[in-house]
Amino acid sequence: MGVDIGGTFTDVVLEINAEQFSSKVLTTYFAPEDAIITGMKQVCEQAAIQPSRIEQIIHGTTLATNALIERRGAKTALITTQGFRDVIEMRSESRFEQYDLNLTLPEPLLPRQQRYTLEERIGAQGNVLIPLQRADVEALVDDIVAIGYDSIAVGLMHSYLNDAHETLIRDVLLEKMPEASVSLSSEVSPQMREYERFNTVVANAYIKPMMKSYLGRLGGQLQNEGVTCPIFLMHSGGGIISIESAAEFPVRLVESGPAGGAVFAAHIAARYGLDKVLSFDMGGTTAKICLINHQTPKTSRVFEVARTYRFKKGSGMPISIPVIDMVEIGAGGGSLAHVDAMRQIRVGPESAGSEPGPACYGRGGERPAVTDADLVLGKLDPENFAGGSIQLDTASSATALYNSVGETLGMDSQTAAYGLCEVVDENMANAARVHAVENGEDLAEYTMIAFGGAAPLHAGRLCEKLGVSRLLVPPGAGVGSAIGFLRAPFSFEANRSVYMRLADFKPDVIRKLLAELETEATGFVRSCDADAAIQAEYKAYMRYTGQGEEIPIVLTADQASSPDAETFQQLFEQDYIALFGRAVEGMDIEITVWSVNSTTLAEPAEPVETLSGEVKTLSNGQRSIFDPALGTVVDSSIVLRSGLEPGDLVSGPAAITEDETTIILPSSRQAVRQSDGCIDVVQQA
Repeated sequence: MGVDIGGTFTDVVLEINAEQFSSKVLTTYFAPEDAIITGMKQVCEQAAIQPSRIEQIIHGTTLATNALIERRGAKTALITTQGFRDVIEMRSESRFEQYDLNLTLPEPLLPRQQRYTLEERIGAQGNVLIPLQRADVEALVDDIVAIGYDSIAVGLMHSYLNDAHETLIRDVLLEKMPEASVSLSSEVSPQMREYERFNTVVANAYIKPMMKSYLGRLGGQLQNEGVTCPIFLMHSGGGIISIESAAEFPVRLVESGPAGGAVFAAHIAARYGLDKVLSFDMGGTTAKICLINHQTPKTSRVFEVARTYRFKKGSGMPISIPVIDMVEIGAGGGSLAHVDAMRQIRVGPESAGSEPGPACYGRGGERPAVTDADLVLGKLDPENFAGGSIQLDTASSATALYNSVGETLGMDSQTAAYGLCEVVDENMANAARVHAVENGEDLAEYTMIAFGGAAPLHAGRLCEKLGVSRLLVPPGAGVGSAIGFLRAPFSFEANRSVYMRLADFKPDVIRKLLAELETEATGFVRSCDADAAIQAEYKAYMRYTGQGEEIPIVLTADQASSPDAETFQQLFEQDYIALFGRAVEGMDIEITVWSVNSTTLAEPAEPVETLSGEVKTLSNGQRSIFDPALGTVVDSSIVLRSGLEPGDLVSGPAAITEDETTIILPSSRQAVRQSDGCIDVVQQA
């Protein structure tokens, strides 16, 4: 069973051999486990089985991210090196908006009075410059005990090279505060750059008690329902870890839901033999866009949570963990719209979520959301939303749109809905363009794969805006991330910072370091699956001397076991030229971070033979749907996805409906149902 807790809906997918059963239920914010139990009962009822027959549960959640965004964490203290108390407040001194004279930096997760220092110092080579005195640690811990903290983060200078001082502090903390939760930066994120590392360990400590409590409650409730199988968690890097590892390092879960979606899209890409894919995941709260090349999602080692300034890079909280690299914007079905001081329609990042939800839910929401606009434009059937489990009120949507947008701008509800959808679609298209440019890619060469409850409603229009000629909407698209959990391998990525220039290349040091990282990563995977075959992926993060950012260089097993400077230079220059157009002559190259990702082997994807399709009269009625490219309402066919046979062709304008979502075919597109159930959308012939 795959379970994805989103900002609006909780998706549950049960897989029995090749057969799938799915359910969407509204997320229960104050007790997220309740929605999981409800969804589990629904899918078990569909499959006519008892919950006790479930053999494995894989879970992803936005709870960690939401706790950081909403500042709903434990009472946390930070212990750091004397003189570095204010690192997380000073940040990197980079202005993310160069010309804003009133720029406001985000507040650190912990105020100054919750940050403490000790006299000690590890040098940049890992040598002890100032020894740490146990008596000093004990005196500080006595002060911390008196204040009553629930969780302690420990982040010392250069502890990624030598963790002896951090380990001593933990020993004293656990002696005097046995109930406290302790997080060490040398374990959570053993990488250089103290600002990112301190932020990451603070974030881990901040959410650790909450996540540990939630995972404990979830396990207890499942046992009460007779479910005793292992529970695994999806992590941000696109793999699965044990529930024990997730409870110890919850910061690795910050992008677990979206990561499942990227794995889902990569699996579809492999089946269709697609090397260039744009993954588009739009749910109730956010939209996520990810580039997938050669059936592998692009990864990064730093991710920003809670960007406060128009989703601008640098305005959030950097978390230094392995993560699938994607752009995420506040554009989901529940994203709320308003008119700003410039009389422009703005959408998001604020979301109606599931409580109260969009105005059409009839749960007290009065402001218009994207779902309200989709309903007024005819994209949604008010009687059959979420399989008929939620009745939508079109009149409430129209009223909310007029009151918040139309009245101010002098337009009716339908025109306001048109404007709202165009704004949100352009926001997503612009985010995709920027993400592609940053990675040196041309989206015209890409195929889009759309999933999430709201994505198929908007994907056709997004393809028109981006010049993308092909779109795939896989079966189960409405619960795509949860299905992705079932396709993800067990994996864990171990990182470590060891600085080295190519001019001072040390093959023996590299060989030993990568072997240690492989042992560490493989140990985590073995804790989930003791017998599976495991492969290792090696990376070195490299840059020209003096540059501020690195690029990841992928190494083969042979290059990792027999490293040589010339090969490393060739690999770096090859990737650098692909990104920036040219190499830089006469400059030395340096390596800052090394990583090894150990992963179980995925089952090979069964290839799909693409069908060209033949026209049939397929219609279960007509509905008036607004086509934004034409700027007018068009009579559109309503087609049940379950009624399509392989090779059936549907011409736009049309709506292909199912319980979890609806695929909107603009007038410019046509769709063919492929043999595996995918809806293959291309430009009209």
